Amino acid sequence: MTQPNILIIMADQLAPHFTGAYGHSVVKTPHLDALAERGMRFDAAYCNSPLCAPSRFAFMSGQHITKISAWDNAAEFQASIPTFAHYLKSLGYSTALSGKMHFVGPDQMHGFEYRVTTDIYPSDFAWTPNWEKADERIDKWYHNMQTVKESGECMASFQIDYDDEVEFAARRKLFDYARDDTKPWCMVASFIHPHDPYVARPEWWNLYDDDDIDMPVHPEYAQDPFGQRVLEGIEAYSKPLTDHEIRQARRAYYANVSYFDSKIGALVQTVTEMGQLDNTIIIVTADHGDMLGEKGLWYKMNFFEQSARVPLVVAGPGVATGTNGSPCSLVDILPTVVDLGGGTDAMFGTPVSGRSLVPLFSGATDDGEAVGEYCAEMTGHPVFMIRRGDFKYIHCDSDPAQLYNVVADPHENTNLADVPEYADIASSFAQEVAARWDGAALRETIMASQRSRFALNAAMQAGASEDWDYDPPSDASQQYVRNHMDWTITAERFRFPKV
Repeated sequence: MTQPNILIIMADQLAPHFTGAYGHSVVKTPHLDALAERGMRFDAAYCNSPLCAPSRFAFMSGQHITKISAWDNAAEFQASIPTFAHYLKSLGYSTALSGKMHFVGPDQMHGFEYRVTTDIYPSDFAWTPNWEKADERIDKWYHNMQTVKESGECMASFQIDYDDEVEFAARRKLFDYARDDTKPWCMVASFIHPHDPYVARPEWWNLYDDDDIDMPVHPEYAQDPFGQRVLEGIEAYSKPLTDHEIRQARRAYYANVSYFDSKIGALVQTVTEMGQLDNTIIIVTADHGDMLGEKGLWYKMNFFEQSARVPLVVAGPGVATGTNGSPCSLVDILPTVVDLGGGTDAMFGTPVSGRSLVPLFSGATDDGEAVGEYCAEMTGHPVFMIRRGDFKYIHCDSDPAQLYNVVADPHENTNLADVPEYADIASSFAQEVAARWDGAALRETIMASQRSRFALNAAMQAGASEDWDYDPPSDASQQYVRNHMDWTITAERFRFPKV
């Protein structure tokens, strides 16, 4: 098959549970539904870390976060780590990024040929957690319940400004590809919604009524120690929510899911107008989910299903229609797109943690797995997750183990780790964790990184270096029509389709 174009559309903090495509009875996602109806919906796809930057670094590199030191939202994504953008460029693709990828460090491209917007979050070391004071909140950037309490309608927000720009810039670049049409392309369009704050414009807010908004199935506070630390960190205990506040937040979240879905529709329409829909693989996913009040938890930062699962819908040439229950994760995206582009494992500069999902596009299944690692705020020790078959195992050196049958018990109500009939399964997972990770050594490595970044950030705040925040290049003298251009030639060059 001719190298297909690849369009990756990424949401931020979108749990598949809260989409129509995955069966939610209230949330309206017609464009994602349409892709799922003509493509493959993966029903056991996970992030590799339930936090923005680490998850995205794993997504880009195909490697688990502890392999690339992607500890938290202020960990540097090293320029020496190959990404799928590098590999696709080597395979003859033009690559472009529009939107958020939360790159931290001076390399703000990581293999992309074009980057058409700035990022939305800091690129420096300011958001470094402190495991030596793991119980202390950092009010400047920690999540808290005040965000939930302020949910509702708005006319504008920095996130709406950003996502509207991301859509516009992505569509304009796609039409540039249509005008040129000399090589295959990969466009990553990455949006910030439905990430909190939970505020939505009226046209999306009014898609829903308060009476239609379902409440959390299990609003009682999580009982596991890790979940309780997160509850404490987000101030869930000290700032309890009313039912009205919970309903308003969920309504706004649903509204913003529909808003994100409209972006899917706009980009698919653009590819259709380009005449390239039949040769474009479209992948929709997210960096992590949102608990949205389940177990009293909000946002992410844990390995329960609503936080750790992500949507993964693939449509396009060669992709069968159906659903696939094989566990997979975001580290599988790199080998998948390299496979789609005609590459092989032989070109990988570093070993990848994932496997290509292309064989599953036909409807086949495999004995896949999803591995997650969390090394950021609201814990003082690394937290590990393994999902294989029907079971998910969660381990932290400071906490009792957790084992759930997420197929029979999707709400994770019953911890099977100490149930005698599941002792062999729990023991097997525990042995695997011990073989995969040295938690104590990893903790020391992470804390050393934190201390180093504290020192660097202090110097940077004092003016020791230039800002790393990406500033898209712009030369107004070459835009639209200028005196050195022939008006008719310019009009002809930009018109699409050609006359």
